[in-house]
Amino acid sequence: MNKIGQTIKSAREMRNMTQEELAQKIRIGTSTIEKYESGEQIPSSQTILKLSTVLDIAASELLEYHKLHTNSSSVEN
Repeated sequence: MNKIGQTIKSAREMRNMTQEELAQKIRIGTSTIEKYESGEQIPSSQTILKLSTVLDIAASELLEYHKLHTNSSSVEN
């Protein structure tokens, strides 16, 4: 599990919300939530904004990780 996945899972569990409930609220499939939480998939910027609203967490926290993750593959030393 990666940092963004841990953050999503922790915030969801703190609100006593199932993966299915979260998926319904942001209009995506339950399997997609599972992939986010396990680190198999990184949510898009739009989905991060939806997650931050539903889970009441700072979008900047999730977006910062998202930017680092997506830029790291294109940066070479």
